[in-house]
Amino acid sequence: MIEYQNIFNQVQVQGQPEWGMDDDGTLTAERGFAPRFSKLVGWIGNAQLGPINLGWTGVVSLVSFVLALNIVGMNMLAQVNYSIPEFLRQGFWLALEPPGPEHGLSIPPLNEGGWFIISSFFLLVSVMSWLARTWILAANHKMGKHIFWAFASAIWLMLVLNLFRPILMGSWSEAVPYGIFPHLDWTTAFSIRYGNLYYNPFHCLSIVFLYGSTLLFAMHGATILAVTRYGGDRELEQIVDRGTATERAALFWRWTMGFNATMEGIHRWAWWFAVLTPITGGIGILLTGTVVDNWFIWAQEHNFAPAYDGSYGYEAYGSYEAFIGKEE
Repeated sequence: MIEYQNIFNQVQVQGQPEWGMDDDGTLTAERGFAPRFSKLVGWIGNAQLGPINLGWTGVVSLVSFVLALNIVGMNMLAQVNYSIPEFLRQGFWLALEPPGPEHGLSIPPLNEGGWFIISSFFLLVSVMSWLARTWILAANHKMGKHIFWAFASAIWLMLVLNLFRPILMGSWSEAVPYGIFPHLDWTTAFSIRYGNLYYNPFHCLSIVFLYGSTLLFAMHGATILAVTRYGGDRELEQIVDRGTATERAALFWRWTMGFNATMEGIHRWAWWFAVLTPITGGIGILLTGTVVDNWFIWAQEHNFAPAYDGSYGYEAYGSYEAFIGKEE
C-alpha cells in the first residue's frame, strides 16, 4: 500500500525517457548524453539521468573547473613528491596556499603563490560561466530567475573571501587557501586574529539563516511527505486549487504554532533564508579587517558583549595560582 512506501521500496515509474520541452526547436541539437534510468538515483530523486544541455557556457564552465582542479591537485601532489599513497594519506592536510604578504596584489612567481592566482582565475571563470548558464536556461524555458539569484548569493561569498576582501586589504595573502583542513585552520586563525568572529553581528545573522534554512526545509519536507497520500506532493495544483492536503497541513501548523505558510509561501521563506545565509556572511567577512579590527571590542562598545572589569576569573583572586588553589 502507498502509505508503507519508503525511500528503498518506493515505486519508480519508468517509461520512454523524457527529453524535455523544445518550443522553438533550438535546444535539441545541443542535448547530449542519451537519457537512461538509474535505480540508485531513483531513491533520492527522479530515476532518469540526462539528457544534458551544456551550451557554450556549460562547456566553458566545465573546462575551466577541470583546469582549476588540476592545478590545485598537481600542486598538492608535488608537495608529497608525486607519491600517490602519500597524497591519499595526507590529502586532508595538503593545500595550495595564497601568495605571501610580501607580494601584495602583484602576480608572484608560480611556486610562491602564482599557481594559486591562476587556479583562482579559472575557478572564477567556471562559476561565472555556470551562473550565466542558469540565466540562459531559465530564459529559454520561460522560468523565473530565482535559481540564478540563489547561485549568485553563493558566488558573492566566494568573491568576498578570495577577491573583494583581499583587494580591500591590499594583499592576496588574505585569501583562503585551497584545501580541507587548511581552509578550516584559516577560519580559526581569522576568528582569533579579529577578536572572535562570533561577535560579528552579520556572522550571527548568517548562522540564524543557516540553521533557520535547515529547520524550514525539514518542516516543509516533513509536511509534504505527511500529506502526500492526499496529493500534497502535487504542490502546484495545491497552490492554485487548494485541496485537503493543504487544509490539513495548514491546520496542523496553525494548531502547532499559531501560524502557517502557504503552499507557495513556504518556498519563498525557504529561498530567502537560504539566500541570506551567504549574503550576510559575506557582509560580515567584508567588514572584518577593513572596518572593524576587533569584533570583541566592537561588541563591548556597542553593548553586545560584557565589558569585563577584572572581577571575573582568576583576576579577581589576584593571581592564577590563587585562583586554582595553589596559593593561600
